[in-house]
Amino acid sequence: MKNVLTGWLILAWSFSAPLMAQHVVPLSLDDALTAAWKNNKEIVMALLEEESAEASFRQTHSVFLPQIKVSYTAMSTNNPLNAFGFKLQQQTITQADFNPALLNNPSGTQNFMTKAEWQQPVLNIDRLYMRKAANEQRAVYSYKAKRTKEFLTFEVRKAYAQLQLAYQGRNVLEEAVQTINAIYTVSRNRFEKGLLQKSDVLHVQVLVATTETQLAQAKSNVQNASDNIGLLMGAITGVIYEVDKTSGVVSMENDATEVPATRADFLAMQSAVAAQDLMINSGKMSYLPKLNGFAEYLINDKNAFGFGSSSYLAGAQLSWTLFNGMTTQNKIEQQRIEQKKTVEQLNDLKARSQLELNKTLREEHDARLALQQYETAVTQATEALRILQNRYQQGLAATHDLLQSQTLLSQQKLNYAQAVFNINTTNAYLQFLTSTSTK
Repeated sequence: MKNVLTGWLILAWSFSAPLMAQHVVPLSLDDALTAAWKNNKEIVMALLEEESAEASFRQTHSVFLPQIKVSYTAMSTNNPLNAFGFKLQQQTITQADFNPALLNNPSGTQNFMTKAEWQQPVLNIDRLYMRKAANEQRAVYSYKAKRTKEFLTFEVRKAYAQLQLAYQGRNVLEEAVQTINAIYTVSRNRFEKGLLQKSDVLHVQVLVATTETQLAQAKSNVQNASDNIGLLMGAITGVIYEVDKTSGVVSMENDATEVPATRADFLAMQSAVAAQDLMINSGKMSYLPKLNGFAEYLINDKNAFGFGSSSYLAGAQLSWTLFNGMTTQNKIEQQRIEQKKTVEQLNDLKARSQLELNKTLREEHDARLALQQYETAVTQATEALRILQNRYQQGLAATHDLLQSQTLLSQQKLNYAQAVFNINTTNAYLQFLTSTSTK
């Protein structure tokens, strides 16, 4: 019994905590999904990345919006040129200021300047393409967040199925313990009457102890599975979740045999390619002239916080970078290479996804066949055990045969539960592989 059941019972969790008096919380699959979508850390980080991309896009509003600055500067100098310039800006020049002695050796001259600057982009085609690229980058993170949610949905469905499997394993072992204890009672009575050897009774006692140990492991597996799904939901660990009573095959409509081109991760990479293309065009457009407007308004006075003299300056600038050491050309070439790399990664992802879909479809077919076989095997093993129990009570069957029949029934029940788990997780994975999104 130990060799048959141990490999199935110890599920792939990295730790095992002893069960204590803990709170049991009913949990439906819908509630688990809702909590995970709201609280899971991966979802939270994906949404933050999406918000960051949105903020980056908003920065490109500067393509259209002006820049306005205001400053207040206090200065003092005895430099001849600056001292005369201060008086010009203050509009306080008199005939006496042209005295050569004063021009060459001015006393300390103060100037307090209030300045307002305004710069207005007019035509910057390269920055317009950068804005479009930022918009595509925003789409990249939007699709990434959607794909993260789809993967989390699969993980929660799988974790919920694992919890159901752990409960079924516990239930099977509880039934096995009850049955083996009943066999032990009958065996002990027959031994006391001299109808059975002591070695047979000891064999049953060993099996009782072994099965009870495995039952304790199964209960720990329930806690481990609860902790796992709790982590996905962003909840505290240590809570035991009670799953829905019905734990059969979950029906999911999915007849897809090809990976859809509109899957969220594909669309994310396509948007990344589009963003790279726009950045390449932005580099090309940087060769064109740029037109920008500017203006400034100044107030100068010899006294602090004085506003005696005012002036303005306004204009437009047409600039054209004819050569910058081939920096732009080399940058465009680098971006083209990165774009080709992204395209190859997308093609590789599509090919691998189709391969994974084909494999999963075969696994789903095999799992359904195994489910039918194990369902029949459970029925047959149940009937075989019933017959042997009747024969054993009449002294017509050996203890070893009865224990072997009980072991076989438990094994087939566990195999059936595993087959249900395989189908449910495979269907959830198929849904993950073939999910679609809209542009």
